Amino acid sequence: MLLPVTPALGVVLAVLLVFAAAVAAGASLGRAREILVAGLRAALQLGAVSLLIGWVVHSLGPLLGFVALMFAVAVWTAGRRITANRTWWWAVLPIGAGVVPVVGLLLLTGLVEVRGLALIPVAGILIGGALTATVLGGRRALDELGIRRGEVEAGMALGLLDRDARLEVARPAASDALLPGLDQTRTVGIVTLPGAFVGMLLGGASPVEAGAVQLFVLVALMAVQAVAVALVLELVARGRMHRR
Repeated sequence: MLLPVTPALGVVLAVLLVFAAAVAAGASLGRAREILVAGLRAALQLGAVSLLIGWVVHSLGPLLGFVALMFAVAVWTAGRRITANRTWWWAVLPIGAGVVPVVGLLLLTGLVEVRGLALIPVAGILIGGALTATVLGGRRALDELGIRRGEVEAGMALGLLDRDARLEVARPAASDALLPGLDQTRTVGIVTLPGAFVGMLLGGASPVEAGAVQLFVLVALMAVQAVAVALVLELVARGRMHRR
């Protein structure tokens, strides 16, 4: 076991959470309350999920329902974080277009079986990666369009279509959403040993098997995130997702 579940673990977690919030407050980052709420929500949600997974792995219906719930929450979270208005539901496209084909391919090839202990972690990793890329790409694109609105209007005055003018301005900023995944892939095994690798080792797998699984996760995440960023950028450029 990597970390024993003892009262000491709870104390350390509480101290780290308060410390993170205090640093955010002291540096006037404006996220102190969000850090505390996120930490408390994570504790409650992980506790509930730990109990729930033991039930859903034994039945296909609840299993698929749980995966659908994960997807729905990711869409709502990403959409609201990007737009904070009724256009949030468009986030279903960038998240779904990357995740659904990859998960479908894994199921069809038999690399992942329709079992909770296999499907839920894989789907969760991919959905989480798509969520992060969608949020970062969408927010960066909209921020850039707001800051450089004059350049967009200048492009339109020169004859560019609305979509093309917005793409020219927003594309470089939105592409930065791929950097965390790229950096993680480039430095894997040198700077960090990611969760899938460590989890496989703790589960009794050989280092080679753990490395193969981790490589798959990283490559699949890059594919999912590339699709997510490309589609959220397109939605922003076409005005489907906006802050008006």
